[in-house]
Amino acid sequence: QVQLVESGGGLVQAGGSLRLSCAASGRTFSSYAMGWFRQAPGKEREFVATISWSGGSLGYADSVKGRFTISRDNAKGTVYLQMNSLKPEDTAVYYCAAKSGAAGAVSSTYAYWGQGTQVTVSS
Repeated sequence: QVQLVESGGGLVQAGGSLRLSCAASGRTFSSYAMGWFRQAPGKEREFVATISWSGGSLGYADSVKGRFTISRDNAKGTVYLQMNSLKPEDTAVYYCAAKSGAAGAVSSTYAYWGQGTQVTVSS
C-alpha cells in the first residue's frame, strides 16, 4: 500500500500561483500513475490532472489547460501541481491519488487517496 500527503494549499489572490505537493510513503513503484482531483462545496469531485510515473503520459481537465502543470520527482517520491493564473472558481479541496497502470481521469480507478489540502482564491 501507499500513503499520500498533500501540502502547499492556502489563500491566494486571483491571478496568483501556488504549487501543491503530494508526498508518497510506504511501498511505491514507478508503475504507479498519479492524479489530482478537486471538490468545491456543493459540487462533485472532479478531475484536474494526471501523470504516469514515467512522465510519458499527461492529461488535464479543459478548465485548467494552459494554467496548471503536473510533474513528478521519482527520487523524492513526490508529485507536484503548479497552479498559475488562479481564478476564484479554482477554490476547492485538492486531493492527490495513485493508481496502478496507466494515467487516467476516472476517480474510481484510483486506489489510494490523500486527505486533501484547501486552496482558496480570492477575487
